[in-house]
Amino acid sequence: MLWPHRVGSKSFRMRAFLVVLLVVSSLAAAANVYRDRVEPHWFANETQFWYRVETGSNTHEFVRVDAEHGTRAAAFDHARLAAALAKQLGHPIAADQLPIYSLNFDQLPKTITFSGEGSRWHLNTADYSLQSAPGADAEAALAPIDSPHPSRNGGAETNLTFEDRTPEPVEIYWLPPSGERMHYATLQPRQQYLQHTFAGHVWLVTDEAGRRLAVFEAPESAGLAIINGKASPATRPAAATPARSRRRNRGGMAGVASPDGKWAAVVKDGNLFLQEKNGPGEFLLGADGKPGDAYSGAVWWSPDSRSLVAMRVEAGQEHKIYEVESSPADQVQPKLRALDYLKPGDKIDHPRPQLFHIDPRQHVPVKEDLFPNPWSIDDVRWSADSSRFTFVYNQRGHQAVRVIEVDARSGDARAIIDEHSDTFIDYSGKFFCHWLGDDELIWMSERDGWNHLWLYDARAGKVKNLITPGDWPVQRVLHVDAQKRQVWFTAGGVRPGQDPYYAHFCRVNFDGTGFVVLTEGDGNHRIDWSPGRPFFLDTWSRVDQPPTVELRSSNTGKLIVRLEQADAGEVLSERHGRWPERFVAKGRDGTTDIYGILLLPRDFEPSHKYPVVEQVYAGPQAFYTPKSFRPDWGTMQRIADRGMIVVQADGMGTSGRSKRFHDVCWKNLKDAGFDDRIAWIEAAAAAHPQMDLSRVGIYGGSAGGQNALAALLWHHDFYKVAVADCGCHDNRMDKIWWN
Repeated sequence: MLWPHRVGSKSFRMRAFLVVLLVVSSLAAAANVYRDRVEPHWFANETQFWYRVETGSNTHEFVRVDAEHGTRAAAFDHARLAAALAKQLGHPIAADQLPIYSLNFDQLPKTITFSGEGSRWHLNTADYSLQSAPGADAEAALAPIDSPHPSRNGGAETNLTFEDRTPEPVEIYWLPPSGERMHYATLQPRQQYLQHTFAGHVWLVTDEAGRRLAVFEAPESAGLAIINGKASPATRPAAATPARSRRRNRGGMAGVASPDGKWAAVVKDGNLFLQEKNGPGEFLLGADGKPGDAYSGAVWWSPDSRSLVAMRVEAGQEHKIYEVESSPADQVQPKLRALDYLKPGDKIDHPRPQLFHIDPRQHVPVKEDLFPNPWSIDDVRWSADSSRFTFVYNQRGHQAVRVIEVDARSGDARAIIDEHSDTFIDYSGKFFCHWLGDDELIWMSERDGWNHLWLYDARAGKVKNLITPGDWPVQRVLHVDAQKRQVWFTAGGVRPGQDPYYAHFCRVNFDGTGFVVLTEGDGNHRIDWSPGRPFFLDTWSRVDQPPTVELRSSNTGKLIVRLEQADAGEVLSERHGRWPERFVAKGRDGTTDIYGILLLPRDFEPSHKYPVVEQVYAGPQAFYTPKSFRPDWGTMQRIADRGMIVVQADGMGTSGRSKRFHDVCWKNLKDAGFDDRIAWIEAAAAAHPQMDLSRVGIYGGSAGGQNALAALLWHHDFYKVAVADCGCHDNRMDKIWWN
């Protein structure tokens, strides 16, 4: 808790209030939103799909869509199927609670195969008769894990369908990262319950007495969690291998075989050896490895097996930090733990690519003039004809990134791409290098002031053309179609009049022609392609508008059919009819628009005055003001409901806009966009006279904790109180990568 001297009584009450609020965190299950998501199950013909959509609390329906004809209809007669299924199962079935989670329309004409309540059935849609189908539904169910553990953050959005097959009600709890139980639902026998969640979130199911029945971890795709009351033999599955970073390609480890199968490159005692795969021969290739400067085991063979590149790495320093485990499980005394944690200025690993010819065995020197001080050397890649290899060199300090080509015979190196910045290159958030055979590549750069894609002649080492011209940034490349010579990507600022942070789906030809924005709605867009990509589902929303789901043509962006408009009536009622408010005002320069949001108390009275609390995180790696719909605003709304107006905005120095907007953070992290956000708050108060600017507080964690302290150190005339959670207040003592 941080505050300046001689604060008034109002500020003191406010800061005491914030202490109570932020120390005690009590999450409650949010009101439900219905019809807000579509998970398509495409038919084999790739032009039709079905989906299940939640229509209310424990009610749902099944929908069939024909993309070619632009039709959306009920997948079948729900009432007739409910009657037929009830007759077979011997108990009532509601038409809007059909216990079905798997459908298959790729059967005989007028036949649907479905799974539910532990059985599979064939439905004849001519007369709605049912026949038992061979097979069981167990393979479609999610295997329970062996024991409860806290959820992990960062997974993709997904959902779990819980189905109670016990004779008694069951209780469903979420286990957040903090480890406590949070109750979400009571599920009655034979009932299903759909829960929106995220991959890696853990859900505990108990009986009414609190005894554990099952534990499920949400996968990336939707899952069915069957509760049958039986102890499961299933144990936690092995963790999925994380996707390889787009900038990382470390090659194989020791024992990397050549493409022709004759050789294997092996590291022993820090040196590189060549072994015959079908013979006794072993030859020393790299004899220059030594302790502290040894071969790492990363090896890249040329396609013709006549050369290879190996990485020799001079080791960086160790930098230990220490923590005390006050209450270890296995002893009474505390434990001291040491962790490796590199900080700004530390010596880091220094990789150097080494070129070898196999016959004759020869170590070819590669001049290091173009890559003397690497933060990283990645994406080692051989040309198809084995005449050269390339790699990406990111210079320490992040003011130079190069694509370097090395001639395989001579070892001569040259820069195909030589990217420089007087400030910094945003390598962590705006890197894209995509080879098109050996002659061309697509490169991402902010050299013209905006994040764009450029087409390079890789042989000549020259720009052919700018692919994505305009005063707006490319956000993310989704797909490169080399055959059609097109790029599919998301971009911000491409719809005039809309928030420039909103992601829109776009396509352009390699030569910069044919640019088209394929999404329309005034909101933040997320797309899901159909198989083969002729269609896509567009789910878009804003903080003040629940999701809309549309089916569109990937060729033209034309709307084929609107699938769902979310029903957030319960949430709106809980919020007393008030969504978060979007607000735009000019920043420090009087010309740049700053975008933010305001959350008012649910019992807001226009005649009252309210203190203002800002949530802040101004780390330079991204932007942070929410853009998409949320049913639950968590801590921000809980603070507001204590009688405050809560605000959040992104000032200069954060990402997502122009290079000029971002560059403000260069050697200037203490700036944190305060001048922009203060101007924005003052403009918001002019439009909302209920905001009392004599009582302004601020809170944040990590970089946001640093920002909260900075508010009082350098802007204490405006901010009266701050709460800093785990702030990295001295960047010399913090992590190495963006400090």
